[in-house]
Amino acid sequence: MKTIRNMSRREFINVAFALGAGLTLPFSKVGDANATSSQNYKTILKTGEKIAVIGMGTSRTFDASDNTGLLLRLEQVMQTFFDMGGEMIDSSPMYGTSQKVIGQLLPGLKANKENLFAATKVWIEGKQEGIDQMEQSQQLWGIKNFDLMQIHNMVDWENHYETLNQMKADGKIRYIGITTSHGRFHKKLEDILSKHDFDFVQLSYNIANRSVESPLLSIALEKGISVIANRPYQRGDLFRKVKGKALPAWTEEFDCNSWGQYFLKYVVSHPAITCAIPATTKVKHMKDNMLAGRGRLPTAKQRIQMLKYFESL
Repeated sequence: MKTIRNMSRREFINVAFALGAGLTLPFSKVGDANATSSQNYKTILKTGEKIAVIGMGTSRTFDASDNTGLLLRLEQVMQTFFDMGGEMIDSSPMYGTSQKVIGQLLPGLKANKENLFAATKVWIEGKQEGIDQMEQSQQLWGIKNFDLMQIHNMVDWENHYETLNQMKADGKIRYIGITTSHGRFHKKLEDILSKHDFDFVQLSYNIANRSVESPLLSIALEKGISVIANRPYQRGDLFRKVKGKALPAWTEEFDCNSWGQYFLKYVVSHPAITCAIPATTKVKHMKDNMLAGRGRLPTAKQRIQMLKYFESL
């Protein structure tokens, strides 16, 4: 059977939508002998590189440089993330001291941190100001290069787009992206993605907020742009809706054992979604997040069933 690595972009789109909007083709870097104990992977469409479907966000949660107790807990959260196969960590200068905290904690972690896929953003007006901010982010993280640099909320995107393309050509970053977490900017983002070449786009997507499915996710598939889903729990609103509700028995069919896994598996089973980046300060929640990336993912039919059940609550 032809894998995504060997498919043309057009073939991938045709396969995805012929079988329904929920199709996903998970991969394991360590083979399928024990699929439930290893992370599922999606393909970065521009290169064929594979990445774990569950990453880690740092908005709000990692703004903690003066809180010793929280720092110790976040170190355990990061170690758990890497131990369970995590790769992408996403941050931004917008997130307070989160980048500084990442840089503080990375050196003290044990094995598995070499799999880090470092993603941050430029969030400032001005070409030189953007260059300076990205250099500062690199110093705060304490890394040689970022894997992914994104233009945060499309701020001064024309200037930064030119800079990022040059940085990529010079080998200073591997991928370039653009982000939004605001629905009111979707039309602008559609126009940008339709006319310009990006490797990644980051946007909000979850079972209760699916407005990006058309046309943004369709545009991403058409142009081979990998998608990072932020706010997969709608900042906790999804859990408040299902509080006290039992999972339906049929979730066992796709190895789902918690509401957190239910919500994450729904997100990453969409064919256009490459990676989801939930954020947490608790080890038990990190473990649950990472388990969502293991085992079977919902089929197109199961995604419809999941949505109908959630909307009935």
